Amino acid sequence: MTTTLAFPARTTRRRHTGGAVAAAVAAVLALAACSGPSGADDLRLAEAPAQEGAEEAPAAPAAPAECADPLASYAPEGALPGPEALPGGSTMAEIRDRGSLVVGVSADTLLMGARNPLSGQIEGFDIDVLHEISRAIFGDPDRLQFRVITSGQRLDVLENGEVDLVARAFTITCERWESIAFSAEYYHAGQKVLVTRDSTANGIADLEGQRVCAPEGTTTLTRLEQFAGIEPVPATTHTQCLVLFQQGKVDAITGDDTILAGFAAQDPYAKVVGEAISDEPYGIGVPAQDVDMVRFVNGVLEQMKSDGRWAAIYDEWLGGLGPAPTPPAAVYGRTP
Repeated sequence: MTTTLAFPARTTRRRHTGGAVAAAVAAVLALAACSGPSGADDLRLAEAPAQEGAEEAPAAPAAPAECADPLASYAPEGALPGPEALPGGSTMAEIRDRGSLVVGVSADTLLMGARNPLSGQIEGFDIDVLHEISRAIFGDPDRLQFRVITSGQRLDVLENGEVDLVARAFTITCERWESIAFSAEYYHAGQKVLVTRDSTANGIADLEGQRVCAPEGTTTLTRLEQFAGIEPVPATTHTQCLVLFQQGKVDAITGDDTILAGFAAQDPYAKVVGEAISDEPYGIGVPAQDVDMVRFVNGVLEQMKSDGRWAAIYDEWLGGLGPAPTPPAAVYGRTP
């Protein structure tokens, strides 16, 4: 029952309130990305109107976020239960009883999460990880409802309860821990640059005076702004960066090596250069209050890493980057 939601999912769960060769491929993926919402406004709950004459209460100061180690997540509790043994009243049991796992994903990030132009199915490394979480909850890997989102919407859909999980090349950071929760790291990426095949650039340091694209709401765009002499060009999605690149409106694209590898596979006139200039630890995003779900997801990831499923998924989607590495070691110790 794998489906794609074009609009916010509406469920019965307590938290859910609303529901070259490359040009052709990029065009298909760009249309796929447009099947999701066009902005964040439709993801925010309407504010209640202020009562006439009522004084606005001063906002309580926000408690400082405790984040000695952004990779530290909530440890699994005991053996992973089967679908029929999920604790009553748990987030996982509610999802099982509802009948589907609602997930925020990309539909235009080749190899990680992209719509196959032939089958129409969204597929990739991130998607297969979600299939395994579905299998653990339902005994069926295909009980997923996809909510296609942009990078900039990842926090919003979790904060507003639009989705149960987000798997979208989502880098774990202390700042993001202030509003959501993360699983343990399940993939370690690094930021590189994509340039034209005839470019003499060997890395981002060689792009002074040039226009470099990165999606809005990403750590890659933030990091790009730290390089003097480079003109950052934000775009809504990675695919829009690729379109601008192919049109000659930007000179390069910066992003995680996983994403750029997909671009290079689409465009024979492009290449990925340089050493990684950052560490990008990917985690599954979870609503902050669903600590039990974080522990459960971490249990699924532990099983995948130990029984070979993680390596098999890597080989299928990311084998072009080289042999499957050792999966990232989980870091635990965070307390609610």
